[in-house]
This record gives sequence, C-alpha cells and structure tokens, in this order.
Amino acid sequence: MDNVSVITVFTLSGLRDIANYRVTLFVLTLLCYCVIWLVNLTIIVTVIVDKKLHEPMYIFLCNLFCINALYGSTGFYPKFLSDLLSSFHHISYEGCMLQAFIMYSFSSCDLSILAVMAFDRYLAICRPLHYHSFMTMRRLSQLVCFSWLTPFCIFSINIPITSRVKLCGINIQRVLCPDWLIVKLACPEVKSNFLML
Repeated sequence: MDNVSVITVFTLSGLRDIANYRVTLFVLTLLCYCVIWLVNLTIIVTVIVDKKLHEPMYIFLCNLFCINALYGSTGFYPKFLSDLLSSFHHISYEGCMLQAFIMYSFSSCDLSILAVMAFDRYLAICRPLHYHSFMTMRRLSQLVCFSWLTPFCIFSINIPITSRVKLCGINIQRVLCPDWLIVKLACPEVKSNFLML
C-alpha cells in the first residue's frame, strides 16, 4: 500500500490502432457532432416558438431527444475529437470523473424521461377524459424535473464513492472513462472490498 502513488492522469488506449485514419475519423466525427447540434437546436427552437407544440408529448420529446442528446454528446465528442488529433490520449482524473458522471447521468436521464413519457401516454390512452385535468403545466414541469434530477442525484453519490478508491493503474482501454473501468484499476485489496459489497 505504501508504493501506491496518487493518480492525476489516465491514459486512454482505445485509439491506439487508428493512426492511419485520424484525419478521416476527425472530419466525420466533427461533421456528426455539428449535425447533432444543428438538428437538436432546430427542434428545440421550433418547440419553443410554435405555441401549438406546447403539449406534454412534444415537451417530453424535446427533453429526451434534444436537450439530453446535446448534454450527452457534449460530454463525449469534444474530448474524443481532441484525442483524434493528438498522439497522446490522456485525461485528467477530474476530467475522467466528470465524463463518467455525464455519460451515466445522460443514459439514466434517457430512461427516466422514457418512463415519464410512458406514464403520459398511459394517462392519454387509458384516462382520456381526466388527462387534461391531471397533466397540467405544473405537473408537467414536476415530471420533467423528476426525470432530470433523479439521475443527477443518484450519480452525485456514485462518483464520489468511486473517487475515494485507491488506484494501482492508469491505463483505461477505452476512448472514454466509464466508472466500472476506474474501479477495475483499483488495487487488489480494494477490489476484494468492492466484491464483498
């Protein structure tokens, strides 16, 4: 345990074998990232501007596909694009934790928004006469807040727990930092404690 150093940087080794295709991958990835931003911002502005689209289903779709897609893609693409241009693929410890938080909360937000959308459709189909009295703007905003805050609260607990783990390695064999790969780099005595939990 005495020879464990404090790790401040991780090496991402998922892009080792693409040296010949870096420029092509960079251009395609940048194009994809720009299209994601353009399409999602267009949909968000359309839903905001058009008063006919101020219905619960459109607001949920805007949250699910547009705002959450922008959030998740911003957590991944900028670092990935910079890694495609550089020969060294490093990420700081804090950056790795932030990326893990964004990726997990992004995917959990997708699931929670889908669950809220399913509830909305259940009300619209099974209780059509009560739908508008139940699905008010106040209730809609509560459901949207629930679908965003629940994943953030869950992973606000998960990431600090992971950050306390003593690590014995720095090589992550991916292009991003998932939480479980950080735990895999833990020292053997720490891994045994995680297995017991």
